[in-house]
Amino acid sequence: MPLVARRLLAVAPTVLVVATVTFLALQVIPGDIAQVMLGVDARPEDLARLRREFGLDRPLVLRYLEWLGHLARGDLGTSITYREPVARLIVARMPVTLSVALGAMVVAVGVALPLGVIAARRAWSPGDLAVLAGSQLGLAIPTFWLGILLLLGLAAAVPLFPLQGYAAFSAGPAEWLRHLTLPAVALGTERAAALVRLVRGSVLEEMTRDYVRTARGKGLAAAVVLRRHVLRNALIPVLTVAGLQLGYLMGGTIVIEQVFGLPGLGRLLLQGIYARDLVVVQGAVITIALTFALLNLAIDLLYTAVDPRITYD
Repeated sequence: MPLVARRLLAVAPTVLVVATVTFLALQVIPGDIAQVMLGVDARPEDLARLRREFGLDRPLVLRYLEWLGHLARGDLGTSITYREPVARLIVARMPVTLSVALGAMVVAVGVALPLGVIAARRAWSPGDLAVLAGSQLGLAIPTFWLGILLLLGLAAAVPLFPLQGYAAFSAGPAEWLRHLTLPAVALGTERAAALVRLVRGSVLEEMTRDYVRTARGKGLAAAVVLRRHVLRNALIPVLTVAGLQLGYLMGGTIVIEQVFGLPGLGRLLLQGIYARDLVVVQGAVITIALTFALLNLAIDLLYTAVDPRITYD
């Protein structure tokens, strides 16, 4: 069986476990969903009607089995708050979240890779210590606080970027980038701070290998050895962590989308939690888990492109 088919089959149990845990966790939380939606002054007959409409009056096991059947067909249910199919809500908001997460990853890799390599080539020099200190500062600053600082400095005081909202790519690439720049920088800075340390450590480790000494002994320039040999091997652990962090960035958009007023999946999830719309919460969590699993599959496939010695026979 091909690698992709095998890995896709392995994704199914992961999504099933996440779906089951999510369903059970949301069902056992205290409070009456119908009471939250209709208010404390709602009439008993109205509460009973709403429970029947959304199946809240049926046994938990029956609701779970019915929900799994719908999930297998791609039906995530109907939102109690929006009165729309959850799948439609997620599809409408997923491009925003993916744009922010991918933009943040571009920022993280674009900053961490060159700085990590420069720091490794000049280990324990003033430049290297400055990179390490900067990475520590980047890890210490909360993402939402950095987002607020960027809004105050680059959107409010100096109107270079919009304060709130999102522009689709169809509205123009320039406008799309203007709306995504600050959220991507705010979300990607912390990931860059973590990745730069990994890049530095991985490059330093590879530079001590025997093949590097052999290449240098043959007269190859240090820059050539670094570019052709060291980086190729050093990128394997970096690629693994970067792929995992892209999945974490999908969850990190919850805060960023709220700060910048972006209509993405994270904000939809947060609104679903506030409104006790469990159908929306379940659908959003499962979508994030499925995206995370597919990203891991993509990273596994990229290994063979980075290092041809890696095979999955």
